[in-house]
Amino acid sequence: MIKPHGSARLNPLFVYDSTRNDELQKEAENLPSLQVSSATAANAVMLGAGYFNPLTGYMNIADAITIAENMHTSNGTFWPTPVLNLIKNTSDIGNTRRIALHDPNVKGNPVIAIQDVKAIEELTDEQMAIITEKVYGTTDAEHPGIAAFSTQGRIVVSGPIEVLNFSYFSTEFPDTFRTAIEIRNEIAEHGWNKVVAFQTRNPMHLAHEELCHIAMDRLGCDGLVIHMLLGKLKKGDIPAPVRDAAIRKMVELYFQPNSAMVTGYGFDMLYAGPREAVLHAIFRQNMGATHFIIGRDHAGVGDYYGAFEAQEIFDSIPAGTLEIEIFRADHTAWSKKLNKVVMMREAPDHAKEDFILLSGTKVREMLSNGEALPKEFSRPEVAQILIEYYQSL
Repeated sequence: MIKPHGSARLNPLFVYDSTRNDELQKEAENLPSLQVSSATAANAVMLGAGYFNPLTGYMNIADAITIAENMHTSNGTFWPTPVLNLIKNTSDIGNTRRIALHDPNVKGNPVIAIQDVKAIEELTDEQMAIITEKVYGTTDAEHPGIAAFSTQGRIVVSGPIEVLNFSYFSTEFPDTFRTAIEIRNEIAEHGWNKVVAFQTRNPMHLAHEELCHIAMDRLGCDGLVIHMLLGKLKKGDIPAPVRDAAIRKMVELYFQPNSAMVTGYGFDMLYAGPREAVLHAIFRQNMGATHFIIGRDHAGVGDYYGAFEAQEIFDSIPAGTLEIEIFRADHTAWSKKLNKVVMMREAPDHAKEDFILLSGTKVREMLSNGEALPKEFSRPEVAQILIEYYQSL
């Protein structure tokens, strides 16, 4: 199986030993408490689940800046985006060297991790600007990723962590949430050698389904891992349980048995376009995928990034840095001329009107009105699940 990023074996930070976990939970009762941001809690989940391998905790400012500027930490580990514990003030923790991190997303704010504090530093205006411009490609405060980053605070609490639970992801999505180790084990159980991963934060319509089939066929893959984002999304996105139901119905009816896994992971989207595409590739290598589909405007938002910047960034990564390979996809749609779904760049003789294309606004309008989507756009069983959701609003 493909090696994880940065080490010979996966090193998740979750404390699986129940005795040790209980001891840490008890210790946390007497430690200074810090309620972290949603993004910091999601990072703890990703560290605990092994997706952030080989990181051992939250970064300091030096690592955040070298990553922003050069995509590697101070010690040379390749990494595309800073992983920080940002706070607004230190009144709750003082100068202590060990703290309990509390989850803002679960009732009662339980301890999600314990952190050994190596440094407490404050980002300057210049450093904030470097991170936002280099990581997000813009300094526009309206960018949702920058808005989330800039409102967490400027004080950086760095140091290794031990993760005690997986927040709400394991309880609210027990059939879908999987750690990187669990997915690796399932891939091994299936006997798959070549595996392609597909990232989604939306329901999968016919074009997405066919893109996965195209990638599997062209790459000669044994299996597909559909990997849903279960974390915080932007306003208007369809809730994870609805997406989950729609995708599972699609796989059940339109994929060969034992050829596709439906899984999810807990992370708050950065909407960082090209940089986040690289981060997503690392997630998938760590979970055992050999290939990863990256399409048009992957991890983008608005008009901040070029259509294929998320693919082009991989051309600048030195050979051998990542073992996972990228399947570069274009927008897919139903061709009226060919009577099938195609990647649009592979139909150069087509005009826009030769494809069946519906805007997100039009799709939402039809679903809200209980109207069936065209069969060339969405499987009827998938559309019905979405109709029921929109009509319940």
